[in-house]
Amino acid sequence: MNYTQNEKILQITNETLIIGVDIASETHYARAFDLRGIELGKLLRFTNDAEGFNIMRAWIKELSIRHEKKHVMVGMEPTGHYWFNFAQYLKNHCMQIVLVNPFHVKRSKELDDNNPTKNDRKDPKTIAMLLKDGRYMVPYIPEGVYSELRTAMQTRWQIVKQLNATRNRVKRWLSIYFPEFTTVFASWEGRAALIALNEFATPAKVLQKDVDGIVASWKKAKIRAVGRKRATLLVYAAQTSVGVIEGLKAAENDLLMLLEDYEMKKQQHERVLALVEQLACQIPGMQEILKIKGVGLITAAGFMAEVGDITRFDHPKQLQKLAGLSLKENSSGKHKGKTTISKRGRKRLRALLFQGILPLVAKNEEFMKLHQYYTTRVENPLKKKQSLILLCCKLIRIFFALLTKQVAYDPQKMMSDIRRPVMAVA
Repeated sequence: MNYTQNEKILQITNETLIIGVDIASETHYARAFDLRGIELGKLLRFTNDAEGFNIMRAWIKELSIRHEKKHVMVGMEPTGHYWFNFAQYLKNHCMQIVLVNPFHVKRSKELDDNNPTKNDRKDPKTIAMLLKDGRYMVPYIPEGVYSELRTAMQTRWQIVKQLNATRNRVKRWLSIYFPEFTTVFASWEGRAALIALNEFATPAKVLQKDVDGIVASWKKAKIRAVGRKRATLLVYAAQTSVGVIEGLKAAENDLLMLLEDYEMKKQQHERVLALVEQLACQIPGMQEILKIKGVGLITAAGFMAEVGDITRFDHPKQLQKLAGLSLKENSSGKHKGKTTISKRGRKRLRALLFQGILPLVAKNEEFMKLHQYYTTRVENPLKKKQSLILLCCKLIRIFFALLTKQVAYDPQKMMSDIRRPVMAVA
């Protein structure tokens, strides 16, 4: 899985046909080269559909026979989602698929003509030359339960993003038309607050409803946590409100639409979470991960969705690099630059690990003690954020061990970083 550049170069021989493809939404462009970078055919323009893919396949077959090439390597930029169908077609027809970094393409396109021009004829050659020099990566296309889980988690991520947008719009509405509402209810998402927003959202409607009417609405919905005291506070807030009073009819309609969207997104989120739980339980070792105090379903399932089949990795450091948590340093001569994380890799995996480590440090005794040790040790104490990043890497190693070795989580092994210095002194 983890090829060095030498190993990548050695995969390309005199019998390799190198194809560079510039991916677009409707029309792709391809050029073919040999090991020495000599072009073997004319530029091919083909459409992003079955007919175009078949034309491209026939073109490759004809070039392979004419130039006696037995192996085909097709490289492309991962441009949005447009390369998914093409990559699946190549995989189904046993052609090797590799990807090049768009940043590398941008930086190296001037090597041939010393011109920053970007066009459909130039880019396929730039991509092919990167392949020739071993500057490519082999993509991982998840299969089976890992593919299902990745899609489900992506759906959840989109729903959460839309849900947060809706929440912010409701907060904005309240700050304009009824800013005192938040002094009565700690959260507008509670049952009593939602009933109020659906039935009497504006100060005028609250005053029209009065205390008895408000209490009756809550009793009708069988809510016992609030009563006359809360209703009295709401009426007083309406009497002293400084909210905007113009355009209320349209504003109420806007709020009702937001609340409908909120309820729909909540139901969708619950449905996709049920699917995520069902899929995650099919992965060996997942139950052991969920037994760790502080690790929830979202952290565990999100980790597997981003990583995929963990058996393709030989060492947890590869996962650390995939998450962009490997260290980088800018040094020259006597100058030693600041050491930071690379932030290269899957940003969702990095964000998920960081968000997942916070409840672990708060609830899990082992992680809590390690965090305290890293930030207060005598030699090389870390800042709080540095300690959290280090614990993210430790969490990766724990997940890797549980999933690959099928063993149970051992809290005692977690404390080895603290015990080791004491043992060394003794």
